[in-house]
Amino acid sequence: MNLGKYSFGVGDRFGHQARAQLAAFQKAGDAGVEITPVWNKSDREHRIIGTQPPDVRREADEAVRSCGWREAYFVDADHVGLKNVDGFVNASDFFTLDVADFIGETAEEAGIRAFVDSQAGRIGDLLIPGLDEPIRVTRDLLRETAGKYLFAVRQAGRTYRHILEKKSSSDFITEVSMDETDSAQTPVELLFILAMIAREKIPVATLAPKFTGRFNKGVEYVGDPDRFEKEFDADLAVIRFAVREFGLPSGLKLSVHSGSDKFAIYGPIRKALKKHDAGVHIKTAGTTWLEELIGLAEAGRDGLSLAREIYTSAFHRFEELAKPYATVIDIDSSRLPDPSDLEAWDGKRFAATLRHDPSNPHYNPHFRQLLHVGFKVAAEMNGRYLQALRDHETVIARNVTGNIYERHMKRLFL
Repeated sequence: MNLGKYSFGVGDRFGHQARAQLAAFQKAGDAGVEITPVWNKSDREHRIIGTQPPDVRREADEAVRSCGWREAYFVDADHVGLKNVDGFVNASDFFTLDVADFIGETAEEAGIRAFVDSQAGRIGDLLIPGLDEPIRVTRDLLRETAGKYLFAVRQAGRTYRHILEKKSSSDFITEVSMDETDSAQTPVELLFILAMIAREKIPVATLAPKFTGRFNKGVEYVGDPDRFEKEFDADLAVIRFAVREFGLPSGLKLSVHSGSDKFAIYGPIRKALKKHDAGVHIKTAGTTWLEELIGLAEAGRDGLSLAREIYTSAFHRFEELAKPYATVIDIDSSRLPDPSDLEAWDGKRFAATLRHDPSNPHYNPHFRQLLHVGFKVAAEMNGRYLQALRDHETVIARNVTGNIYERHMKRLFL
């Protein structure tokens, strides 16, 4: 169960692009960088599309066999907890334990007091190699951090032990996710969250905090890249310190959720990884579905017609489709083209409007975000969409591979 230094999570909502996705990892390997593929799919996506966790396992295994991939790979039960993890246990070997909803719930006083006492030896000025200044640790800071995060970390512990019991084996990767919350965790909070994780005896391989700024689905990072760089750099220093101090797994690394298309921070991430000789897990989802639409549009005729139909339906169902993703999208409905406008568009124009290329004057992030959350429309097409994927496999695969390798892997790792 070695996740490797660099790993990359890829979503494949309709289960047809695993080979095209894996081709990007093979290209990276040919260029001298080993990146571990992780296929991720959430319970919500399964329910919308009508798939099951074993479908993801089957797709990944078939892609690995047909492409001759001989390195490690994983299937991620994305954003799971006690309520929905059981359906993933047999098919998955990577579990993203999402405890963001429990942040702020307060553990019992005895538990908080026990945690504070366990860290009392760190009270004072704590020197962490890599940080410019010492961290000032007080008993009040420890109490406040425990009050905010201890209950959530215990939930992660409960879920981990439940999976362990069900699988009767520890041969799986564990990620703890706290990213889908309102406020970012500071490096100081991250340090003591890791102390809590160690006390729960969770062999955490990756930790997904909430970073400064907005990580909207499928579009550019919104925030101050310089501030992010300082925070990310400090987090890496804290993780290295925590591994030694708390006995956490030596390969522990940060996980960046909604990491696709955040081009403004890829440079800072790459710089920090090199500085600390650290690894990272980048998790993406949904962008492969967008590359499918781009490929359909470029194919023209029936492919373009289907892409137009999907957008038209999504446009008229805006409120329904956007509501579940309200915290991770920013769509100005006044910037969305009227569906009638698309009748004059050829495939190149549709693709240029959707593809994340800010240098192209046709690119429209509002159009892109709406289609990002509009996959439910395609799921309701009773097989028509899946047939279109088969009919236009070549052009779609070219876009899928190119997006992952050229826009993401090369900027981050090569």
